[in-house]
Amino acid sequence: MRFSTREDIEAPIDHVFGAISDFEGFERQALRRGAEVQRQDTYGKPGVGSQWQLRFPFRGKQRDVEARMTEYDAPNGFRAETESGGIEGKVALDLVALSPRRTRLQVSIDLKPRSLSARLLIQSLKFARSILTKRFSNRIWQMAQDIETKYRAVG
Repeated sequence: MRFSTREDIEAPIDHVFGAISDFEGFERQALRRGAEVQRQDTYGKPGVGSQWQLRFPFRGKQRDVEARMTEYDAPNGFRAETESGGIEGKVALDLVALSPRRTRLQVSIDLKPRSLSARLLIQSLKFARSILTKRFSNRIWQMAQDIETKYRAVG
């Protein structure tokens, strides 16, 4: 199952990359929303090999997710792999400079089941695909708006 979207952001590529790679900020957001987040590496800054252990409620069950950074190409984007309950995920965030002050953000998530229970979960998600796609797109749009707002405040 794949989700993807793109947004054009009125900010330079370096600023956008700084915002989408603020993993400490994302960790704090997840903690505020009730998730447990633990950094598994000791690198101190994000890069290939950075790892996180997350735990959060989803569909009435506690879910454990392991996430690992597999590519980190500043300021062009990064890739990560996740594993949770028999579901493998690949997350890609790519940036393209459209002009000195405009950047395109492309985000995609691929989910693949590796067990029978995971196949059942993915199948149930497919029934709600249009709703989930809309939520995903809206969340990325909101993130793009936040990045633009912060850039205007700084610049």
